[in-house]
Amino acid sequence: MRAVWVRDQNTENCKAVADEYIECEIMILLIDLILHKRKAYRHLLFNVLNQKTLKFEGLFWKLAASFLLLDAYKSLVLESSKDGFVSSTRVSSLVSIFLKMLIDVIFGNFVFLLTFLFAMRIFFNTSISFSRYKDFVLALLVSGYFKIFLISMMVWEFPSSVILIVDLFVLSSNIVALKVMTESTMNRCLGVCFSAHAVKFVVTQLSELRLLGCQS
Repeated sequence: MRAVWVRDQNTENCKAVADEYIECEIMILLIDLILHKRKAYRHLLFNVLNQKTLKFEGLFWKLAASFLLLDAYKSLVLESSKDGFVSSTRVSSLVSIFLKMLIDVIFGNFVFLLTFLFAMRIFFNTSISFSRYKDFVLALLVSGYFKIFLISMMVWEFPSSVILIVDLFVLSSNIVALKVMTESTMNRCLGVCFSAHAVKFVVTQLSELRLLGCQS
């Protein structure tokens, strides 16, 4: 849904805006994104993040880097919440553990992306161009915006269960974004996103077991 002028049958040009969010403040857009309103996602993905009007490549890699950093911070929070993570670990080996954690985060997101693209081929049963794949990946990165709330854990103390809530919110946001991009059924979008997140969860759990083995 792009921002276009709608021509009325009775007048020369009624100048009605198809995208109502063009005239809205950014806070209203953010609230509607949190509420998972599809019109807000259409405005963000089609009218704001447009490959023809933005420096797409720069934005893409900045979002990817932010996505990985937030995931690495989430892994750090989960590990540090375990009793004796720092006290039972020598300082000399902490750097090695953190580097392995970062590598695991990159690998987990790589597997997540491959699973997502593969699931799209299965559930949608159609071939998609490379440029279209980039749009879908960008939609995934943008719809994962709720991960930014993990930064609040630096200021306020929350139980580690809050991370599960954030992950569930990111999953639901990914589903809405994919539905807006494809105009497909909710079941197909749910199947694609859930498959990718499930595989990533398994890979993450295996990585945590390996980190525990490194500490012992």
